[in-house]
Amino acid sequence: MLGRRLISLFKSSPASKLSGSAKPVDEGISKSVVRKAVTFVLFTVTGGVALSALDDLTIYHSCSSKALEKVSKNQAVIDAIGEPIAKGPWYNATLAVAHKRQSVSCTFPVSGPQGSGILQLKAVRDGDDSWFSFIRPRDWDILIMDALLHVPGNDEKHQTTRISISDFPPLACTACTDCKPQESENPEQR
Repeated sequence: MLGRRLISLFKSSPASKLSGSAKPVDEGISKSVVRKAVTFVLFTVTGGVALSALDDLTIYHSCSSKALEKVSKNQAVIDAIGEPIAKGPWYNATLAVAHKRQSVSCTFPVSGPQGSGILQLKAVRDGDDSWFSFIRPRDWDILIMDALLHVPGNDEKHQTTRISISDFPPLACTACTDCKPQESENPEQR
């Protein structure tokens, strides 16, 4: 049905051929074709922008939902702003997509009964970038996530803290005792 409408845009209308004005029929047809071409281009560009915005909103929703799930299990964040933790409005969020929509950087507001804050995350996904991947939900792997939390105090003193949220505990630093200095293979340096 959409194809028929697009084809009908380029067909000339019978009313323009039967025009009773003094203008030639060819001039009326050419103006009609130009008008229809401009309409087609505007329709196409508007549809492309709408699809891109819908794709960005889908990416934001899937990333922020996964991040909120991780944050709601983090005891340091729960102690700072309380529970339940709610996601703020989408229009206060930022989203940057890179590498053919395989990498994303996102910030969005969160709030709890004791305070509010901003979550910052970087995530990647594996998979192809085809039309089928546009339809199915994406599974994002969060690489880095920080919470900047603002907790109001009692004496007009506000506290802002940064909490790094990670799946992996910090590695313990140990001294390297197995390393031995290597001797140079060049005899001139000996």
